[in-house]
Amino acid sequence: QVQLVESGGGLVQPGGSLRLSCAASGRIFSIGAMAWYRQAPGKERELVARSLSGGTTNYPDSVKGRFTISRDNAKKTVFLQMNSLKPEDTAVYYCSALIVRVGIGTITKYWGQGTQVTVSS
Repeated sequence: QVQLVESGGGLVQPGGSLRLSCAASGRIFSIGAMAWYRQAPGKERELVARSLSGGTTNYPDSVKGRFTISRDNAKKTVFLQMNSLKPEDTAVYYCSALIVRVGIGTITKYWGQGTQVTVSS
């Protein structure tokens, strides 16, 4: 019954900020890499931020310097701080996580339900 629940999406003006949250719940043994993706209308899903278990973070050039991924391992939560938002950031944002369930020795990639971010005046 592992699930990822996102929150924090909404409508903001260009130049504004939003912070997305994604909390994992269920019988989780461990969480590895966590990431955020987005999909805009008519476009393919793209990675916007990744946090590896060792602390390494990755961002594409399109968001580097504006977006920051962070995580609270105790709360099993990953965040995406988005600053200086642009209209082209408008998309559905999805979180993902590599999770090992209690009693199951395999790694599975889970996805959140997605949250809409709209940047418009």
